[in-house]
Formats: sequence, C-alpha cells, structure tokens
Amino acid sequence: MTAAAASLAEDLRALAPALRGRVSANAPLAPFTWFRVGGPAEALVSPADEDDLAYLLERLPPTIPVTVIGVGSNLIVRDGGVRGLVVRLGGKGFGAVETSPDCRVIAGAAALDAQVARAAAEAGVAGLAFLRGVPGSIGGALRMNAGAHGGELREVFVKARAIDRAGQVRVFGPADMGFAYRHSAAPEGVIFTRATLQGRPGDRAAIVDEMERITAAREASQPIRDKTGGSTFKNPPGHKAWQLIDAAGCRGLVVGDAQVSTLHCNFLINRGAATAADIEALGEDVRRRVKAASGVELEWEIKRLGEAK
Repeated sequence: MTAAAASLAEDLRALAPALRGRVSANAPLAPFTWFRVGGPAEALVSPADEDDLAYLLERLPPTIPVTVIGVGSNLIVRDGGVRGLVVRLGGKGFGAVETSPDCRVIAGAAALDAQVARAAAEAGVAGLAFLRGVPGSIGGALRMNAGAHGGELREVFVKARAIDRAGQVRVFGPADMGFAYRHSAAPEGVIFTRATLQGRPGDRAAIVDEMERITAAREASQPIRDKTGGSTFKNPPGHKAWQLIDAAGCRGLVVGDAQVSTLHCNFLINRGAATAADIEALGEDVRRRVKAASGVELEWEIKRLGEAK
C-alpha cells in the first residue's frame, strides 16, 4: 500500500492546498485503537476544525472512499489496513465541551463521553452521568446511540452538526437520526462534528456520586485495564449477550493471542500479541458456538474496518 498511499497523500495536498490539518501517508492505525491492532491508513487526515474538514470534503472526488475513526474504542482495524482516506477528528477543533444555563451541553465529536459527563457534573447538569460508563467519543456515540447504566444518547439528544461529502454543513434533529438500540439511521456519508445534549438541573455532589458508582461498577465487572474494544456483541432481543456466550462455554476461549475475557465474556481482549485476524476469528467462533448452543445469532457491536492481510 506504500506507493499508493504516498500518491493519495500527494493528491490530497494538491486538491486541498490550503488544508491546515495534517496529512500522513501509510499511517499506522493500531496506536489509535484500544485493541492496538490493525494495518495502516492509505492516507490519514486530521482536520484542524469544522471549516477545514468542509474545505477538504468539498474538493475530494467522490471516487475516493472516506472512513472516519474516533478514539478507536469500539473498533477493529483489519491487518491489511484501510484504503482511501481515513479522517480522524481530534484536538481543540473537535474536542471542546460547553455548558449553558438551560442545562444544554454542546460537545465536539472528538470529546470523550466521560469528559462530557464530567463537564455536565461540574455545571450541575443531571441526566448525562451514564456517559461516564461509555467508552469512546461523542461522534461514535451518535453513530451507535451509545448507552450504559440505564441511559442512552437518544434520551438526551437535541441536535447534531455534520459535514457531508459535498462539504456542506447539515443539522440533524431526533427524527433525522432514527435512533434504535445501538443504531442510528443517519447517512453513512456524513461526518458528525458536534452534538447538543439536554440535561436537567441537578445537585453537583449527587451527580459526582452517581458517576463514581458507575466507575466502580465498570472496574469491578469489565476488563477495562486490558486491550479491549468494549462490548463485542449487541444484546439480542430478550437475551443478554454475555449470558449466551457463557452458556455456550466460551468464557476464556482463545484464538492466537486473543481471548474471551474471563471477567466479562462479552469482551474480547488482546493479551499482547494478537492480530486483528485473531480477534475477529475469535468473535466469529463465539458467534458460531452461541448459535449452535442456543439458536440465537449474535450481531457484532464492534465495528470492523479495512482489509485482511
């Protein structure tokens, strides 16, 4: 991919000479994922801000595929890497969090969910503490209607801004998002840049206590100190994925250096030397075993990108 990557990066610089963000050819993506696995991006761009992103997309030919990644918490990048342009939002341009007197929180797409929960707590805004238990960033939370500990993003969502492939700003309200369990119906071709969330007045100390309880529950029940991607499979209707996985005898199951967590068996972990292929193969083995044992077909919650090596 190296020669093609260099060519694409050069093309991007020629197409968008005033781009302020960084463009990298053949850029490793593994360091940006919580699993720490996967191949490179043909070209990786980190736009400076929303205007910079719009400028790039306006000039980008539609034939060049665009993939967006956040903090990589719920992501497997396959070992062969990702062709085309990978956009990674971050920094001051996309990570700011603001609160208002009417208990609204405006968060950049790159803001960590936990960071948004903390900002809300500091401002005495209740209703967003559940975000403390959601790994990842607001952009990903919008895409999958992220939720934890009895809360979901759709319950606090007001609107979101995004840039489409033509470089135009678009605004999405609740009806446009089509939220469902771990799902959003927003078009795949748009890149979210920020969201407005609605909380309610609350007591700061009580909100902080709630967040501390969520943190303690996560640490006690999930392998958050390991290289993992969070919950691997969605809960099927009427079932809990971890119970199905446990009942199928998959707790501790190993493929290569990937393992089903013994602490919470809806988590896969990289024990240190796993490849993306190991992790994905382990997940597919779990799906086969659960289907054979229970007749229930598990659906991946973790997003998988790129090509096999």
